Amino acid sequence: MTEAADAIVPAARLGRVHFIGIGGAGMSGIARVMLARGIEVSGSDARDSDVVTGLRALGAHVDIGHAGDAVDAAQTVVVSSAIRADNPELTRARERGLRIIHRSAALGALMTDRRAVAVAGTHGKTTTTSMTTVALQACAADPSFVIGGILTATGANAHEGTGDVFVAEADESDGSFLLYSPAVGIVTNVEADHLDHYGTAEAVDEAFHAFARRVADSGGTLVACLDDPGARAIAHAAAARGADVIGYGTAQQDPAAASASFRTARVVPVEARGQSQTFTLTLDGDDIAVRLNQPGGYNALNAAAAVCTAAALGYDPAQAAAGLSGFHGTRRRFEFRGQAAGVRVYDDYAHHPTEITALLTAAKDVVDPGGRVHVVFQPHLFSRTQNFREEFGRALGIADDVVVLDVFPAREDPVPGVTGAIVADEVPHDSVAFLPAFTQVVPHLLDRVRPGDIVLTVGAGDVTVLGPEIVEALGGA
Repeated sequence: MTEAADAIVPAARLGRVHFIGIGGAGMSGIARVMLARGIEVSGSDARDSDVVTGLRALGAHVDIGHAGDAVDAAQTVVVSSAIRADNPELTRARERGLRIIHRSAALGALMTDRRAVAVAGTHGKTTTTSMTTVALQACAADPSFVIGGILTATGANAHEGTGDVFVAEADESDGSFLLYSPAVGIVTNVEADHLDHYGTAEAVDEAFHAFARRVADSGGTLVACLDDPGARAIAHAAAARGADVIGYGTAQQDPAAASASFRTARVVPVEARGQSQTFTLTLDGDDIAVRLNQPGGYNALNAAAAVCTAAALGYDPAQAAAGLSGFHGTRRRFEFRGQAAGVRVYDDYAHHPTEITALLTAAKDVVDPGGRVHVVFQPHLFSRTQNFREEFGRALGIADDVVVLDVFPAREDPVPGVTGAIVADEVPHDSVAFLPAFTQVVPHLLDRVRPGDIVLTVGAGDVTVLGPEIVEALGGA
């Protein structure tokens, strides 16, 4: 994917659309919105799921398994970077000369007639997209949205709204976020990741600069976190090009940097208590009170991005902030899975060292006095595990007790010598175990947890299934 991306075809001209891997978080959300717009949708997935059942209920025809003839009735076939080149449906689509588009182009097709908000960043995209959606709903904007996760309160990851705003998570993993030219582009942070695609940290940085240029060149507003060095550099570069920028962060901003086109919003913490926090956001000289039922300084920054985005779109930032008090989180983002024997169990999608550092730091603030934090971590992708083994070890070392599982391969083939053991070896204390089999985890934890402790299951793979098992086992202990 390059900065000069292919033109996006409006959704109304796509005809019948077939999704290969329709049950995925991003694909299913796009399919839901297309169905709501009256577009015929079919798809396939490797396994049945609640997501697939929900899409069928909305009118989609979904096959389990991949067969070439599944695309025969389609005019457009949607794929993601996870679909291999030899997939039989993709092969058949090529043979028939069907339009084949990336998931990001399908998402872009839905945004062509809306004021788009594209949420980008190495970390925090899903939560920030969710918070922005909730903040705009509080302003009666009724935005359409597609989120790479599920809102806890509604169980939805997508919605076709009646308003003119479309909020979407913009995936940088394969460069496909460069398809968008949004009215508001958010950059939460910029760090080295997805090096299997980019190769170098410098290439990652340049991709985000290119994203900001697309925002600027379309007359949009860039909302960027000034606490993050990468995002801050992008904000100042965009402002130098004449873009409208709103920078948010916790530090006192240099007044000389502010201008009519470069506004700043400062986050000032007021109180953090358990899983709730309050802070003041100072924007355009006004102090806006924000109450958030989510722990962690990173969530305060995500909320600030949401409020700044509402302001950029012309909505009342105080009204947007008030709406965030009703934000109940996103599944797999510090999601409470249950409590038994005085032990609380949470689940989180964190799969990068910086995300794990933020998560475990927040967990230390939430755990009972005298309680300990236990983490069960599943590395995601062989390439990421190999590239960041030392950083993962240091991050996991924040926890009092660590379990490392084997690598969840996702789209990658195994790499000799790369297992979860190389991460466990980097944890800087002795309370760590490499357990390659899921069946080993529950007995191991039962011998180690005590009332007042927290257990977190962490990673982008299937580690999430362990949470209910841990709660059940603790209840019977």
